[in-house]
Amino acid sequence: MIRNYFKIAWRNIKKQKIFSLINVIGLTIGLSVSFLIGLMVYYDYTFDTFHKDGDRIYRVVSDFNSPEGMFHNSGVTVALEDAIQNNSNFEVVSGFYIERPTNVENKENDIKLKWPKHVIFTDPDYFDIFEYNFLAGNKNSALADPNNVVLTKNRAANYFPDLLPHEIVGKTLVYNDSLNVKVTAIVEKFKERTDFIFEEFISGPTLLKTRLRGNFINKNWNSTDSNSQLIVKVSSQANFDKIQEEFNVLADEHLDEYSRNHGQSRKFKLQPLNDIHFNNKYGIFDWEQGRASKPLLRNLALVALFLLLLGCINFINLNTAQATRRAKEIGIRKTLGSSRKQLIGQFMGETFLLVVFSALLSLVLSKWLINLFSDFIAEGVEFQLFSDPIIIISIIVLLIVITLLSGFYPALILSKFNTITVLKNNLAVGESKVALRKFLTIFQFTIAQVFIIGTLLVGKQINFLLNKDMGFKTDAVVSVYSPRAERQLDKKEQYLQKLKSIPQIKQLSLGGAPPASFSSNTTTTTYDNGEREIQSDLQFIFGDIDYPKLFELDLLAGRVHRNDTIKELVINEAARKVYGFQTPEEAIGKLIDFGDYKAPVVGVMSDFYQRSLKTEIRPMALRGDWDRPTFSRFQAIHIAFHNTNPEDLQATLSKIESAYGEIYTDKEDYRINFMDETVAKFYKREQKVSKLLNWATGLSILISCLGLLGLVIYTTNRRTKEIGVRKVLGASLLQINTLLCKEFIILVGIAFIVASPIAWYGTNSWLQDFAYRTNISFWVFLISGFLMMLFALLVIGVKTFQAASVNPVNSLRTE
Repeated sequence: MIRNYFKIAWRNIKKQKIFSLINVIGLTIGLSVSFLIGLMVYYDYTFDTFHKDGDRIYRVVSDFNSPEGMFHNSGVTVALEDAIQNNSNFEVVSGFYIERPTNVENKENDIKLKWPKHVIFTDPDYFDIFEYNFLAGNKNSALADPNNVVLTKNRAANYFPDLLPHEIVGKTLVYNDSLNVKVTAIVEKFKERTDFIFEEFISGPTLLKTRLRGNFINKNWNSTDSNSQLIVKVSSQANFDKIQEEFNVLADEHLDEYSRNHGQSRKFKLQPLNDIHFNNKYGIFDWEQGRASKPLLRNLALVALFLLLLGCINFINLNTAQATRRAKEIGIRKTLGSSRKQLIGQFMGETFLLVVFSALLSLVLSKWLINLFSDFIAEGVEFQLFSDPIIIISIIVLLIVITLLSGFYPALILSKFNTITVLKNNLAVGESKVALRKFLTIFQFTIAQVFIIGTLLVGKQINFLLNKDMGFKTDAVVSVYSPRAERQLDKKEQYLQKLKSIPQIKQLSLGGAPPASFSSNTTTTTYDNGEREIQSDLQFIFGDIDYPKLFELDLLAGRVHRNDTIKELVINEAARKVYGFQTPEEAIGKLIDFGDYKAPVVGVMSDFYQRSLKTEIRPMALRGDWDRPTFSRFQAIHIAFHNTNPEDLQATLSKIESAYGEIYTDKEDYRINFMDETVAKFYKREQKVSKLLNWATGLSILISCLGLLGLVIYTTNRRTKEIGVRKVLGASLLQINTLLCKEFIILVGIAFIVASPIAWYGTNSWLQDFAYRTNISFWVFLISGFLMMLFALLVIGVKTFQAASVNPVNSLRTE
């Protein structure tokens, strides 16, 4: 009997080709997007879920409160680990320090790795919290002594490519050309998804033989470094209120007088293991990877849900609209003895066939979508994830839910018809069914309208961000960075002289990061105006005397510092206002206290945006290279060009790189950044959101218009005789088209009225993330309403014009 159900279902699907195609397209789009977004959600939510007792593993983080606001740091002071070692609420306490050596060498085989990533200094307790599979060596003694290192199998293969794990144990690696470290164990890298991506584990006491020795001998409570991490495993009976109370006592006991007097405080907190992957306040350990966002994943899930609903609504609308066309079939089936239960099974079988066919198409489309959105999704989201048992079960459940959601109501309606009424051809369309179809159509177009308005407003904001004057020169400027290990100034100055001989270069400046970048250097300052002390954090940019000219910084008063090493400041307008100077001229000559020394303000420059327009302009100062001869803050040469013609620019860039190779032997460390590209990177996530919205808008319009087309086809077919009679009585094509379009256009208009406040609320909430934002213009709503009306009219008009153009003689013959 089930076989017979599917055979008849297939015949009915083939008989109604247009409506079946519309249903398949709508469901395929919804399922494809759902599959892709489902993979993304599953991928991010399965990070670090495999650790034993993972619900008892926490990272200790630091929150700082000051008059300027709240600041967050994933690290802690190194002194905290010793202070909580004997706390009974903690089963295991393990600190580690993230470091990136300049180079690591296997001298025996002359193999050298420069700047290896994912290296930490830690203690044996680390392997009690996180259980690694030891391939060689002893877990208990691997990090017991100084100058020991544990390697993952992958990293060991880089240093010792031809040796087995047990053959590597006992070998020596040389760190930073001088530190000899013995390999004591080889572990297997975590196979599951994790943010703990470390591959070299050096014993903690080895830190005392590095440049960081002073930090770990002094253990200053007032120094917090994001590289200094602390992981704890709480006991099964831990009292979390007691832990927080003890943290608060420790933070208060060791708060220095300066911070206390200036309203600053610090708080240590426990961050759950499952929060590390998502919490942008503290971040993950691999900064090169994009960070997951729970709000973004929730919004993506909503997009998938809405697109699925649109496909289901098409199915419900078209099947209930066609109910009268299948009425005789139902009447005959009931006469021949079919029960209502059997009829529901028949109609649900048809729905299931369409859903399964759509799902198969969706799987094919998903592979294409993964490639299409490769810059939007994480690298680990691959098509192979569909083989995961949880994903397979989830897809099966989803298909069952979609089948029930799409097919159950139409099946109930179709199976409910009265046999006698049907066979006498006295069947009338119920008002409740018509009202439901109208409601669902309004719902469809409301979603599409919200997407259109959202797309236009997000696009308007991004255009505002990318074209907003940053307050300094961003076009035709590049920054070439010296090698990471280069601390001295000599070679940088030699490179600068080389670049001066290139005629296409307009201007050069030696300095730190450009005015707007992802890096920052901030210190706490005080200004005493005679009545009170004003404290403020002051962000630094470092540059020589040509730095302001190259970036075209606007000097409002005073001058630039006289030379690179003199301690003089050029502050911005935000700093002037914070320190209480009424005019730029008033600030000149005033002394800013840095604690150990005071520096005079010699100039005031206009404000410019230091990062994205999400953040407000903060107090900033331009300064020279004060830390010489110990080390230099000048790590980049900034270059402005005469000509930005693509061919000339490419030739000039080749000369710049060639000159770099003449000064620095290692060209692998060559780094060049375009200023306008840096600014664009500030809004990478927003641009991704815009791309997503564009696709969601296009797909929602397509699904809604296909559904509308199906309803229009059904309506015009049902009113064929009426159209013929009206034409015979003298109605024009325009009048007939107006009559047929009016009902649907009213529904689209209602959808616009409903969607406008929803879209306004959503985009206004999104814009609150930006300190500087565009206006929500009224014309955006008018344009979006016009576009939606235009799409609907095109869809409706094509079919109604065709129906109205038919010879009335043929229309009146239609039964």
